[in-house]
Amino acid sequence: MGSRPRVIDDLSRAASDAPGPHSLNTISDDALLDAYSRTVIGALERVQQAVAFIAVERRLPGEPSGRRGGTRGGTGSGFLFTPDGYLLTNSHVVHGATHIQVTLADGAKFDADLVGDDPGSDLAVLRIGSPEPLPHVELGESSKLRVGQIAIAVGNPLGLAQTVTTGVVSALGRSLRSTSGRMIYDVIQTDAALNPGNSGGPLINSAGQVIGVNTAIIPGAQAICFATAIDTAKWVIMQIFAHGRVRRAYIGVAGTTRPLSRRTQRYFGLSSESGVQVMEIVKGSPAALGGLRTDDTIVAIDALTVQDVDGLQRTLDASRIDKPVSVTVLRGAQRLELTLTPVEQAS
Repeated sequence: MGSRPRVIDDLSRAASDAPGPHSLNTISDDALLDAYSRTVIGALERVQQAVAFIAVERRLPGEPSGRRGGTRGGTGSGFLFTPDGYLLTNSHVVHGATHIQVTLADGAKFDADLVGDDPGSDLAVLRIGSPEPLPHVELGESSKLRVGQIAIAVGNPLGLAQTVTTGVVSALGRSLRSTSGRMIYDVIQTDAALNPGNSGGPLINSAGQVIGVNTAIIPGAQAICFATAIDTAKWVIMQIFAHGRVRRAYIGVAGTTRPLSRRTQRYFGLSSESGVQVMEIVKGSPAALGGLRTDDTIVAIDALTVQDVDGLQRTLDASRIDKPVSVTVLRGAQRLELTLTPVEQAS
């Protein structure tokens, strides 16, 4: 008989040296907890100096532009994503603001300019001026997220600066209707606690990379919170830098990412492992006029594979506005090619 593996002997000695029968379990639990704490602390240290407090003023309806006192305030969070002073936050935090002030982690205050905002994704880009490089975050990849991995929210809830809460990624590819009535796609669901003032702050992974922008909570829900995926944010940032706004082709659907079984992939000859299941169709929209139905699964547009909601958004860019497109859908045991003509999404 061969000798026992060394790890078994080490565990046996640890158990025999322990003062009580449950000490081995206690030591293991303490070690795991400490490792988790170190992970969260390390991730927070990578982004903390880049998270900002945002205060805005808005003119009250009907008030003259020069009248003092005719404004109302609001607050939120944001974070620097470049060393030369560009910040990302929520559109609903800064939309319609007459004055925006950014307070950094070190207490420095700056007046900020609104570079552009996109209510369709609830994202906005701000700019502050600084003679020196500023601390900034690293943007991750939300396409690589998995349900169950650590999610850490950083922000200024209720005006309490530099607050951190932790949880996990609860679900991916959600659709969420914003307070303006717009549908936000490719939303990350998390149980990391969010409160008023967290809006616009970063949702980060265990490596300290930003995976989402905290955007909303559901009133009355227990720990159900949402963030716009960072892959969507990257696309929005580039659109704003290029055009000052985001131009989208609109077909009028709300959907969610749906995995495709291996059997379905083989039957229809698909290379993708997922598509976009249609959950809602706007009456009179291009989707409705083109024959799309709820529960259809969109797998391609103009022969370009659509694997998730974010991919659908990217495909429906300005180049497809007012032009017929071919939409490949799965409907029961059928694979159909429908023709739709997207229109420009209203600002």
